[in-house]
Amino acid sequence: MSEEANEKIKEILEDLVFLQGVIATELIQITENTSAAIRGGEVPEKCLEKHNQLRQRAVALVEKYQPAGGSELREHVIKH
Repeated sequence: MSEEANEKIKEILEDLVFLQGVIATELIQITENTSAAIRGGEVPEKCLEKHNQLRQRAVALVEKYQPAGGSELREHVIKH
C-alpha cells in the first residue's frame, strides 16, 4: 500500500475516533438526562461519578488520536 493510501486511512480513522467520541459522550448525557427526568431531577451520585469517568475516558481516547478534536470535545463535554 502506498504512503498516500496509508495517510488517507489514518485520517479516516482519526475522524472516526472523533465521531465515536462525540456519539459516546452524547449518549452518556442523554442517559443522564433521561434518568434525571424519570427520577424528578435526581440522578444517583454513583451514576454521576461513573458517567463522568466514562466521559473522561472517551475524551482521552479522542485526544490520543486527534488532539485538536479532543480539545474541542473536552471543552464541550466536560463543561457541559
